[in-house]
Amino acid sequence: MATPSTATAARERGRVVSSTDSAAAARRLPGLADLARLLRAATRGPAYEAAAADLRDVRIAGLALPVRATVVLFIVTAALVLDATERAVLPLVGGIMGEGDPVLNLALERAILFGALPLLVVTLGFRDRPARFGLTLGDWRWGAGLLVAGLVVMTPIIAWFSGLPDFSAYYGTVTGSIGQIALRNGLEVIPAEFLFRGFLMFVLLRRIGPLAIVIVQVPFVMAHIGKPEIELWSTFLGGSIFAWLDWRTGSVVWSALGHLYVLTLMVVLARGLLG
Repeated sequence: MATPSTATAARERGRVVSSTDSAAAARRLPGLADLARLLRAATRGPAYEAAAADLRDVRIAGLALPVRATVVLFIVTAALVLDATERAVLPLVGGIMGEGDPVLNLALERAILFGALPLLVVTLGFRDRPARFGLTLGDWRWGAGLLVAGLVVMTPIIAWFSGLPDFSAYYGTVTGSIGQIALRNGLEVIPAEFLFRGFLMFVLLRRIGPLAIVIVQVPFVMAHIGKPEIELWSTFLGGSIFAWLDWRTGSVVWSALGHLYVLTLMVVLARGLLG
């Protein structure tokens, strides 16, 4: 029967052997450690430290409401309602631009509601820097790298979706050249990325933390109602990936470029413009 001292010595020898085996394995697989370091670097986001203004509350009817988050939620809701009802802004755009290209007019309306309006709130209302709301290149090296890697994966998926009957019927009716399509899409999706994943998400990140990445998908998905049903379900996943990318880089630029590419490619393929 082993004595306590013998058993202890055996355990110590086991630890030495285990440590030696681990070190040997690391030497045999040097790429594994490099891959782990790369993964940690790729998923290390910035610190979203809250300023005093981000944490300021106002008491209304016994409720302590966060001022900035409440204002932002109201502005986002108002922008979506005005867009859905096509009141006020769209008729104004039509009066200036004429009715020759109603799709362009709608894109301009969304550029105003989803881009100019929240930007005015940030600069004039909050008197804050737009960079704190994602209007910056952020960590551009990782942003560009992760975006390119994601688009390599997404391109064949978009190509497959574009051939489905629902997608062909919806996106195949879009008119214009590739340049016109890209311009109209850019006027729409770049401001939309700022509205949802800049203006709204960055305010919530500093107030409630990473849950903001999930919460912003709710209005984003709702804004896609009327599009093919599969897209509504896939939008939650795709939107979450874009939101994570914005969190990782501190910028909405990379999700905006990705969104523009995906939407334009979908229309181009659905219409068969590439032959």
